[in-house]
Amino acid sequence: MKFSLNQFLMAISLALDFVEIDIRGRSTNHGKRVAYASLRIAEKMGFKNKDLYDIVSLAILHDNGICEASSNSLKGEINEEEHRIDHCIIGENNIVNYPFLKKRKNIIRYHHEAYDGSGFYRLKGSEIPLISQIIFFNDYLENKFELDKIDANNRREICNFVKEMGGKIFNPEICSIFLEILNNESFILDLKNNFIDMALNSRMNEFYLDLSLEEILNITDVFSRIIDSKSKFTRRHSKGIAEKAATMADYYEYDKEQKIKLIIAANLHDLGKLAIPNSILDSPKKLTEDEFYMIKSHTYYTRAALSQINGFEDITEWASNHHEKLNGFGYPYGKNGDELDFNSRLMGCIDIYQALTEERPYRKPLEHDTVMSIMNDMVQGGYIDKIIVKDIDFVFSK
Repeated sequence: MKFSLNQFLMAISLALDFVEIDIRGRSTNHGKRVAYASLRIAEKMGFKNKDLYDIVSLAILHDNGICEASSNSLKGEINEEEHRIDHCIIGENNIVNYPFLKKRKNIIRYHHEAYDGSGFYRLKGSEIPLISQIIFFNDYLENKFELDKIDANNRREICNFVKEMGGKIFNPEICSIFLEILNNESFILDLKNNFIDMALNSRMNEFYLDLSLEEILNITDVFSRIIDSKSKFTRRHSKGIAEKAATMADYYEYDKEQKIKLIIAANLHDLGKLAIPNSILDSPKKLTEDEFYMIKSHTYYTRAALSQINGFEDITEWASNHHEKLNGFGYPYGKNGDELDFNSRLMGCIDIYQALTEERPYRKPLEHDTVMSIMNDMVQGGYIDKIIVKDIDFVFSK
């Protein structure tokens, strides 16, 4: 399969924006802005096309471990400083299968190292990978000044800060290049939310890889690791659904391609839950109407991310339709049975079975027979597919 690395990267970027919706209450395009500013500096430093793609990828991915680290912080396991170093370590581990164009190591791990050696690992100057230094610089400025809000007043403030910190926490060469770029009005406009996607895409070369579906399955692990780290109650949810999807694919004697696509869809079906606060996902109480409305948005977000990847059309449908119902009472589109293909129906049934057999904050895991009784009631109500429910009962009762 001809696989677009650019499309995959933008889908990951959108997924990480979902985490910002949860943590910051809004999508800030933080990763994209760090990536764009890093790209502009790297261009001036003489990096070439493949390196530039990897720099953008690493900048977009730099906070990919923040979801799991935040989950640990909420449980009181680590303090704020430990949270920051924890997300660097988790983030580095999460990207082990990412298809960078060159071998990359410890860029994410060291992206909070300061030039003067005052960072977590006490690395200093050239001991820190140069790409880590570039990302650290732009991440720091973006967090401190919100670069989409640059105006005449804070431009002077940013300039003074960069000059003051050059040779201290920042590489002086990076500072000098940034100050040169900052004089360009188009750079400031490019950082605005309305233009950041266009600016980033216009400066990136397109890269494709010829990958087998097995290889694509491996690299989508970048997504599934982030998803399942969201909540302790869903830590095995996507993995469990992927395992059951594989079992049902074998039962239905799917060919290799369809089976792998189904597993990928299972891995990614809850991508949109990254945007849902843990206070809702982990709530032991009945959800309010507004909270349930937020829950129902997650499959829309899943579709928004996956639909950016050419060749993922089937995967996007199966992943995004898992809360639709045959009688039209599902969400987010209210599709009916005529609009749901077999694998969309199958994914919906597997999701219900997996969720009911898992622990939740408001109940213990349910036994197989209890789950099947609930699912058969849903069949009678016209919600889910009778044949698939019968097959699930047969396969998983053993």
